[in-house]
Amino acid sequence: MIPDLFTNHGIGQRESMAEQAVILRGFALDQTDDLLRQIFALQAQAPFRHMLTPGGFRMSVALTNCGALGWTTDRRGYRYSPTDPNSGAPWPDMPECFRQLACQAAEAAGFAGFEADACLLNRYQPGTRLSLHQDRNERGFDAPVVSVSLGMSATFLFGGLRRSDPARRFLLHHGDVAVWGGQDRLRYHGVAPLKGPPHPTLGEQRLNFTFRRAD
Repeated sequence: MIPDLFTNHGIGQRESMAEQAVILRGFALDQTDDLLRQIFALQAQAPFRHMLTPGGFRMSVALTNCGALGWTTDRRGYRYSPTDPNSGAPWPDMPECFRQLACQAAEAAGFAGFEADACLLNRYQPGTRLSLHQDRNERGFDAPVVSVSLGMSATFLFGGLRRSDPARRFLLHHGDVAVWGGQDRLRYHGVAPLKGPPHPTLGEQRLNFTFRRAD
């Protein structure tokens, strides 16, 4: 495992965000070597890119995908697609270590039997942010969302079922996994502008990959 020189942030503990939403502290730490190797291989096939929102704004967060379906956005709207719009080729297969981590984290959070068919990878750099939003482009909402953080620590915003509801703030560190589903599946969430010290291995970036059941 690549050593994490940051302070021990409650590794092995569970932190509740809501009734059916939890942060599993350090849950992915013992897998980071394999995860990073797979991410570097995936971006060689489907590079990170800054997509346009339906309103024509360039997203500050760079993204790519793996799995049977990939999340995309352009002036036509938000949607899932089986192909990379940049190349026309299918998205890279989801690595087995990704699939297993998603399943294990979901089960640890109380959602047994989760099988992801989509994995959205986001790359944050200092100053980039993700505004409050709901994940609702999936066909159904019975499966949870599993979100893995690597690299710089980030402030995760977890709100309510309305955009105007106040959002709680949680620090997510290298190796943490957040899971939300059930009655909390459609809560608004986002990421505050990334700031703070660089990660000793990944430098000034945060890699976040989020597993969903899209179809």
